[in-house]
Formats: sequence, structure tokens, C-alpha cells
Amino acid sequence: MIGVDNISKYIEGKTILHNVSFQLNKGEILGLLGPNGAGKTTLMRIINRITSPSKGHITYDGKILKEQHLVNIGYLPEERGLYKTMTVEKQIIFLARLRGLNKIDAEKQLNYWLEKFDIKDWRNRRIEELSKGMAQKVQFIATIVHEPEVLILDEPFSGFDPINIELIRKELLSLKKKGHSIIISTHNMNSVEEICDKAILIHEGVKLLEGDIQTLREDNSKDLFKISFKGNMLSFANALWAGYEIIDKEENNDNHFAVYLKMRQGNDINNLLNTVMEHVQITGIETVLPSMEEVFLNTINAQNTKEDE
Repeated sequence: MIGVDNISKYIEGKTILHNVSFQLNKGEILGLLGPNGAGKTTLMRIINRITSPSKGHITYDGKILKEQHLVNIGYLPEERGLYKTMTVEKQIIFLARLRGLNKIDAEKQLNYWLEKFDIKDWRNRRIEELSKGMAQKVQFIATIVHEPEVLILDEPFSGFDPINIELIRKELLSLKKKGHSIIISTHNMNSVEEICDKAILIHEGVKLLEGDIQTLREDNSKDLFKISFKGNMLSFANALWAGYEIIDKEENNDNHFAVYLKMRQGNDINNLLNTVMEHVQITGIETVLPSMEEVFLNTINAQNTKEDE
């Protein structure tokens, strides 16, 4: 749905973005990650034609993105922009009309979303009367009220409590199921793991990493395993010899333990089982994958170390 092709942005000799490319497919949620100042918001503004790239181009559904395509895009900026003296009703209808809905359809959509988010009592309240979280919810509705094919959301969970984060998360998954395509820039790494299909990591304007979430976590795995067993911890540890490194351990009730360990000297999980099965009763084995936050931090740290060399 959205093609980002070799986008670069230079301002007064400073590189904001450099040759960034990726594809957003139909029915896909993409996490756009990066430290503050990485260029994420600039990229989102370029996709929305708020600013122009110095080089490269954006495509929409295979065609060069033009002004008329913007009616099919919903944009939630990080710096929210509601008119404080307008009522919730007038605000949402006004923005829906700007995105091409007629008055009847705009009112129909308004009623649907106010009902869905259980905020019908807010419709005649002015924006300035709302809490930050309530205003955020109104802005989110204004972003999706025209049912855009593509959603571009800059920090969509900012300002929400855990209950409303879950509400927005479920709504994004529902939109994905209906075939909508979504780009999310967020610092909420748990949400990236839970709802995103793939992620892009940008650092100092350059794309460092791209891939589906599971693959990125597997590629950054450090061969860490969690072994659960029933028996004696000392017997388990003695059986390992020098071929494994115990990183951490947990003790549960009734001689049940969990051990986190790394393989050494070319050993694999079969070697491990052969080593310890005579000494304890294995009840579970799982690969421990890094979180997306760990992938993010490890990649940034590796890049910074490379630049310092």
C-alpha cells in the first residue's frame, strides 16, 4: 500500500534521513522504531506530504503518492492538534468533512465511534474540558473516522492508561483484520511485539534493521534456553560439566526448578537432554528470545560502538 523508496531529507547540510526504503503491505502493521531524533516523525510527515523529501519518492498502491491519495490515509501526529474551543462532535465532523465525508456520513461515523468507545456523553463537551487521555481518544477517532485504507500513527499510545492502551490495541488489530495497513511509531515495545507484523529500526536517519518480529528476535537470540525440571538442583548442575553456562535459576515448590543456560563448546539441546535426563525429570524446554526492547538496544549500542571505532 505504501512504498518508501530511497527517501532522503537534508536540512541546512544536516542529514535527517538517508536512503530509507521499505514497503507497507495490505493488512499489515509495521512498527517504525528509533531513538528520539532518528528521523521517524520526518518520515511520517513526508509520507503525508506535509514536507517533501530531498531525494526519493513515496508510492501509494503502486502509484506515485499525490494529494488525492491523502483521503485514504489517516494521520495521528505526535503533537496532537485539536481545536480547544470546539465540541467533540463538531471537531470530529469537521475533520471527517476535510477527509471527504459528506455531512450525513460524517454524523453516522461520529455516532458509531462514540458508541464503540463508550463516550456518547462527551459529544457536546469542548476539547478544553477534557483530560489529556480523553482528548487523545477523540483525536484517535478523528484519525480513523473516514475509514482510511492506511493509518500512520505517531506514538498512538501516549497519554493513555493501561485500559485505554488495550482498547486502542484491540481496535488496531480489528482494523488490520479488515485489511487496513498501519504504520506505528512508538516507544511502547510491548505493543510492538503484540501487534506488529514487522519492524523497521532507524538510527540517525539510516535504516539499520528490517524484518518480521519473530525473525528479528530469533536473529538476535543468544542461544539462551529455559529448562524446567523436577529433582535436585545440585545433581542437575553437576551433570552439566563445562559444556553449559547457568545464567539464572528459579526455585518453585516441591523440588521444581527452572534454569536459564547457554550452550558452550558446540553443544545443542539433544546433548543437554542426554546429559541431565538420568539425574532429573525434565518438565519443559523453551528457547528464550530477546524482547524487541533488547533487540532495539543491542542494535543501537552495536552501531554506536561501530561509529566510535
